[in-house]
This record gives sequence, C-alpha cells and structure tokens, in this order.
Amino acid sequence: MNVFTNEIDRRKTRSVKWDTMEDVYGIEDASDVLPMWIADMDFAAPQVVIDALKERLDHGVFGYSYICESCKDALRLWLASRHSWQTKNEWMLFHHGVVPAIATVIETFTNKGDGILITTPVYPPFFQIPGNMERTIVECPMIESKGNYSIDFTQFEEALQQNVKIFILCNPHNPGGIVWTKEELLKIIELCTKYDVLILSDEIHADLVFTEHQHIALATIAGEEAHRIITCVAPTKTFNLAGVQAAVMIATDEKIRLKLEQNAQAHGQMALSPFAAAALKAAYEEGGPWLKELLETVSSNMDYVIQELEQAVPGININKPHGTYLLWIDYRETGLSESQIMDKLLNRGKLALEPGSKYGETGVGFLRMNVACPPSLVKDGVNRFITALS
Repeated sequence: MNVFTNEIDRRKTRSVKWDTMEDVYGIEDASDVLPMWIADMDFAAPQVVIDALKERLDHGVFGYSYICESCKDALRLWLASRHSWQTKNEWMLFHHGVVPAIATVIETFTNKGDGILITTPVYPPFFQIPGNMERTIVECPMIESKGNYSIDFTQFEEALQQNVKIFILCNPHNPGGIVWTKEELLKIIELCTKYDVLILSDEIHADLVFTEHQHIALATIAGEEAHRIITCVAPTKTFNLAGVQAAVMIATDEKIRLKLEQNAQAHGQMALSPFAAAALKAAYEEGGPWLKELLETVSSNMDYVIQELEQAVPGININKPHGTYLLWIDYRETGLSESQIMDKLLNRGKLALEPGSKYGETGVGFLRMNVACPPSLVKDGVNRFITALS
C-alpha cells in the first residue's frame, strides 16, 4: 500500500481539519465538504515513526521523561546534512510547538507596548500572539507582483525604528511559499543589527522545499550576529506530526538560552512527552526516504492543480511556490469579492479553502489551498473548485 495514494478516513478522529468545519466556517453540515484548508497532511506518518511510537507504547510505563542526547544528535545531524548547519546540542531548547515557542520568545524578550515586526501577508499567529500579549504589531507589507513577493527594505528599515524589539521571519514563507535568497536574508540581518533587533526565524517549513530551490537557515550566514537569532524548527510539519507536539528553539547565545530556560521554569513547563521524543528521534534519523517521496507527490499535485484551474477557471492565477505544500491562489481577476468566492466554494463546490484575509489585509484576493493529500483527493478538490465557479 502506497502511503501517498491511500485515502484514510479522518472523520470522527478529533481532527481539526475534518471535524471542526461547521464551527470554523459557520455551516450546519460539513459532512460533504472536502477540507483543503489547515496545514496538516492527509498522509500517514513515516512507518519508522509509527514503529517507534508503538515500541514506546508497548513498554506500558509513561512516567516523567527527558530529552536524551540521542534526540539532540538526531536533529543536529539532520540539520547538518539537509541544511549545512553545524549546530551544537547545547544550543537546543525543546517546546511543545513552534507557535507556543514564539509566544515564549515574545514574553521573554519584550514588554507590553514593544513593537513586533512582521512582513504581511503572513501566518496568522505572527500577529495574533503579539496582539494577545499587548505588544504593538508593526506591519511591513511585502511588495507583490503577480503573486510573487519581496520585502520593501526601505519600508522595512522605517518599521524597525518604531520601537521594534523582535522581527519574526517566516523562512520559508507561509502563505507565499517563498524561499528567501541569501541577499535578502543578509539584508535582514544587516538592518536588524543596525537597530539592535532580535530575530525570531520560524523555519518549520525548511524541509519542505522543492529540488529547484535551497533553503538557507538564517543563522548559517549571520556570522558574528548569529547571537541575535532564535531559530524555531520542528518535525511536526515535515512528517505530519502536529498532534504529537514537538518543536525546538535553537539559540547560539548562552544568555538568551538562560532567559528562555528561566521563562520555562516560571511557567512550570515540562519536557516533551515520551511519545514526542520517540517520534522526533525516529523522524530525523530515518525519515529521509519518506520525505523524498512526499515532496515528489506534493510537487506533482501542485502542477496538476495549477494546470487544471488556470485552464478551466478564467481569472485564476497560481505561481508554483518554492516550498511548503500550500498553494496561494490569486483570484483577483475573477472580479469576485472574498465573501462571494468563499460562498461559492463552500455552498456550491463543497470545498473548504482558507480566505486570504486571514493572513492580513494584504492577503485579500487570494486563497490558500493545502495539497498534501492523495492525488485522488486533489482531483476531487479541483473538480469542486471548477464546479463552484462554473
């Protein structure tokens, strides 16, 4: 059985993606709606991870656990082989997810009213978390041209001067699927250094980059300024383990790590669960072949969606992203408003996508579509999209 073609029924498994659409979209019955919205996959996790979890489960005792050095070794070797990033085990601090890690960093290194800089459109927690913590959100809208994005560095520098203490970098970018160039990343480091701003680099999608592109871990090119970078990585996005809850903050600076550890102690934060540790170790040690096949499947799915939708639906334009398994669909030339196209997709097509406004005002006119699912579901989704707009 091919894990990437096999359809798995996820309904009634407490799946956010499949079981909460009535609440998320405000519809009475979503039993006939195909979800292609939230960013988790419809593929089974790597068998090596499943086996590691079964082995840990069969032990039967689930007492307090800690992160062993072999877990850190697995991540260190993965980062070295995949991203040419030579890290050290002592740089690693573990958390239950990248989103709570972002909250921890903001709480540790800023005060109420301090500025948090983001480049929009961007992953919603980047502005939701600082807002909930009473920080000032400073937006630098990116330059958009036919669905391609770049940073306006003149505006970026002006934004840095608005009492900004942390810049949150999405690297690779969600929802745009951009793999930033070395030149762009160096300019970010240069300007954040100039204004003494800490950089929080969310690199959760780093492994999900297609062969034509190369992810650059920000810290690898920062030189003496690596101390101002906190990088967040996780096996959860790469290997479809979001429900297992595991993430890592990597900081080269000992003082930064000490403050993060003090914050964890203040909140009574415990270590990862024994299941998260087992999954993380197995994924990074033996998950490479599964990931290779995943990327081939996702790339093929994207090619199919782009070709079919652009041919069948006037006004739809889609650029293939550099990475992620998320398509950013430009529907502005259809003349439809966001409420109109969402209504057609949900009620006529029975298809759940994410509206671009969720990623900030600059996302209006776009839809985000998750294609990390078997090709049969992708084809079903395309047919539903065409039906909705026919």
